[in-house]
Amino acid sequence: MAKIQWYPGHMNKARNQLEDKMSLIDVLVEVLDARIPQSSRNPMIEDLVGDKPHLIILNKADLADPTMTKLWQKKLTGKGKFVMAMDSLHSNNMQVLVRMIKNAANEKIKQREAKGATNPIIRIAVAGVPNCGKSTIINRLVGRNVAVVGNKPGVTKGQTWLKTQSNIQILDTPGILWPKFEDQDVGYKLAAFGAIKDTIFSADDVALFLLASLRKNYLADLVRFTRSTKDRVEKINNTDLLLALTEEYGMRDDYDRFSLYLLQRLRKGKVGRITLDRP
Repeated sequence: MAKIQWYPGHMNKARNQLEDKMSLIDVLVEVLDARIPQSSRNPMIEDLVGDKPHLIILNKADLADPTMTKLWQKKLTGKGKFVMAMDSLHSNNMQVLVRMIKNAANEKIKQREAKGATNPIIRIAVAGVPNCGKSTIINRLVGRNVAVVGNKPGVTKGQTWLKTQSNIQILDTPGILWPKFEDQDVGYKLAAFGAIKDTIFSADDVALFLLASLRKNYLADLVRFTRSTKDRVEKINNTDLLLALTEEYGMRDDYDRFSLYLLQRLRKGKVGRITLDRP
């Protein structure tokens, strides 16, 4: 399988800009994809946040395995770290998130109130890998479409301060990946769920990785998706299964086309509620 690497210049610039702004930030909000909570965690973020309050959102939880999401919430919660699962696309009630942000910034709020401030402003930065739903969350908080939303990575290019009606100011940042994936499985998982442009990687490589993962942890979902039997799926190897499915779905020998189709169905939750990272 080919290695996956993708680090456009604007991502390096965004990382440097975020680092410069951290002194102005009260709470860093990191948006993860609940289906790959570990793989969608940018190791740079942990260095940037330091000892500041850190709110972690497991977004797209409606598409993830609910049992795994609960385990990840427990694993990621710690001193100065607050974790919540959400479905930003369909949830209009952002008050729970607002309360979480204010809870994380509680010490800073008390300090400013002690100095005479009334309803002090909380400044947050919202960061995450591309296509994790970051812009959707920002739009929900602001109450209007101020952040560009897209179903492909690399939509947000610059940094902007945005105001909300909850005394929260938001620094919107572009999705940030990191220069090198030490574990290539991380690259495949990010590619599978759309954090990396489809033109950057070989779709059949990612599809084969996905089939192996589904066979291991979500066999029933794989059997249902393939419209086959458990016995057949267990006996056939991943390459032959990919070729067979390509033909059965009417795509003859165009397995690249079927591979992209499989990934698109996965991202929409049509394969099942799948979480590829295990806590």
